[in-house]
Amino acid sequence: MNEAVKDKKLTEDLVVSPPVERLVSMLQVISTWVDDIPPIDQPQRFGNKAFKQFYEKLLSESSSLLKQALDETFHGCIPEVSVYLNESFGNATRIDYGTGHELAFLAFLCCLYKLAVLAETDATATVFCIFKTYIDLCRKLQRTYKMEPAGSHGVWSLDDFQFVPFIWGSSQLMGHRRITPARAVEQDYYESFHKDYIYLAAIKHICSVKTGPFAEHSNQLWNISGVPLWSKVNSGLIKMYKAELLAKFPVIQHFLFGSLLTLAPNH
Repeated sequence: MNEAVKDKKLTEDLVVSPPVERLVSMLQVISTWVDDIPPIDQPQRFGNKAFKQFYEKLLSESSSLLKQALDETFHGCIPEVSVYLNESFGNATRIDYGTGHELAFLAFLCCLYKLAVLAETDATATVFCIFKTYIDLCRKLQRTYKMEPAGSHGVWSLDDFQFVPFIWGSSQLMGHRRITPARAVEQDYYESFHKDYIYLAAIKHICSVKTGPFAEHSNQLWNISGVPLWSKVNSGLIKMYKAELLAKFPVIQHFLFGSLLTLAPNH
């Protein structure tokens, strides 16, 4: 995925296969549920309990959605694959969302590649269509239900909720002559180019939900803006993802293994 989106814009013409189209449509249906289940009046400022209704609907209908999105050949795998999809949108008890939930969606995509639902030729569309729709949906959930960050590191994390948009977003910008890491955090640039680049869309989103100087509320991203090359940013973020997320027990203890993603050593 990282290599597939290198030096490409979101707005470029893209060949989208039927499986990708159906998966995007599935996410769009889930997005309509947020409109149908508005937040309720409650004394707590954060963690609106209407999210629990959304989540109950997800649990009850995800299998039927996947039956529509996947060819009948793959219907036998839905009980396993649906678990990763259900885990991708947050925790209904704590009403929070974090990088562990984002990881569950990556696992969902990984399963689809292992099953050959998606092919290598779908890699760019997986990021630009499926993953982009997923991220937009997650931000909608976070805003609507005032979800808490799960295990946030505060200003020392990249973002309270997401990580992967910065990895694939930095790959998009490799070789860009005008948008440097330093300029990516400047308002003129992220306002002008957020529709073309995932990284800038993420910066724009952060600035829309946080107040004060960028260097204070997003210190880690501010530090990254001092790195001269996008290739260095990209490789550094991949190392950070492995060390700070995949290698951290509080995150990985919740990860579910099955027949598609096993605990068996990879020889």
